[in-house]
Amino acid sequence: MEIVLVGLNHKTACLELREQLTDSLSRNGSALLETKKLPLVEECLFLNTCNRVEVLFTTDSLEQGGRELIGFWAGGVLKSPSELKGHLYIYRSDDAVRHLFRVAASLDSMVVGEPQILGQLKEAYREAVRLHTTGVILNRLLHKTFSVAKRIRTETGIASHAVSISFAAVELAKKIFQDLTGKKVLVIGAGEMAELAVEHLLNNKVQKIIVANRTLERALDLAKRWQGSAISLEEVPTALTEADIVISSTGSPELIVDQGRVKGIMKQRRQRPLFFIDIAVPRDVDPKINELDNVYLYDIDDLQGVVAQNVTERKNEALQAERIVQEEAIKFRSWLNGLEVVPTIVSLRRKMEEIIQRELKKTGAVLQELTEGQQKSVEWMTQSILNKVLHDPITFLKEPQHQGRKDERIDLVQKIFNLGKEEGEDL
Repeated sequence: MEIVLVGLNHKTACLELREQLTDSLSRNGSALLETKKLPLVEECLFLNTCNRVEVLFTTDSLEQGGRELIGFWAGGVLKSPSELKGHLYIYRSDDAVRHLFRVAASLDSMVVGEPQILGQLKEAYREAVRLHTTGVILNRLLHKTFSVAKRIRTETGIASHAVSISFAAVELAKKIFQDLTGKKVLVIGAGEMAELAVEHLLNNKVQKIIVANRTLERALDLAKRWQGSAISLEEVPTALTEADIVISSTGSPELIVDQGRVKGIMKQRRQRPLFFIDIAVPRDVDPKINELDNVYLYDIDDLQGVVAQNVTERKNEALQAERIVQEEAIKFRSWLNGLEVVPTIVSLRRKMEEIIQRELKKTGAVLQELTEGQQKSVEWMTQSILNKVLHDPITFLKEPQHQGRKDERIDLVQKIFNLGKEEGEDL
């Protein structure tokens, strides 16, 4: 069984292609359920974020299983899987494990050290568990991934002066306006991304914050916390007439702001500049509004220049984090190698237990004459003998120095104890 990760991110594919594939891997879980019908895909998990779309799976055939999954993935939105060529990266075995560790630790993010990716990965795992598309291997891998991310945040300063896409968005706004003091800001969406944006904006002394959200109660809570005002999504056009900066980060599958609406609003604003930062995937703001005079729109792909400044500052911390990733990947490989000998160990223990039961059955009449306490003592003694007999062959199978010839060890133990090829395979 091999672990494989196939994906694309902000470095390999444009926003439009990422949006298409995000739609293909539908958020309601139906696409994930469909992977159960793929013969060569055993376990599977989807990860969709603003900057990446990835599929983690296990298969007995890398070439055929990978082709099967990529074909399924692209089939919903593209004419042919060949359209993904040049955009996809494919990691297998230890490389896939290391990549997943790096993603969870935010070493592969647009903003190195941002904390949101770990939460998104945990949510993706919860969805896969709910739909029963993970098993022994991916369950163990994801739990290990979470612990690696926690260790990196504890032992390094990679998350110091925490940054996020929202922070980068505000930095871009500062480059446009030079000074945000006195500016009026409309935040569309009241999720974590919006909250982070508000925090950064307040630090830059904006004059007024208006929060728009599909759930008005949530908008009110956020607005109250930062002494702003709350509106419904239906009131956004009115709010656009007074806002200087609009940051949108909803989970809506449809556009929140279209070109026609903004064109009319600009007349009411007397062409006063309006600055949009769309950090949602799929996009909230119509890209065509960039064609309007005095309207400026930036999406998450435009933020790369802003976040690049963080790379140098966090380089030393990232190096330490990379060492932890390598170390933990080696540990996981050791566990994975151990899985190959588990069927033989189980078969060996089962055979020994069957022998004990047969021998005890032969002396059934004698055992009946014993007291309950004496019978328990006999049972305890037989289990103790069983464990001592099995100790040496099990240790031999698991010893790290023999891992270069696992097949030979397994075959040798099966022959010595006459386990039988068919019995071992059934396990």
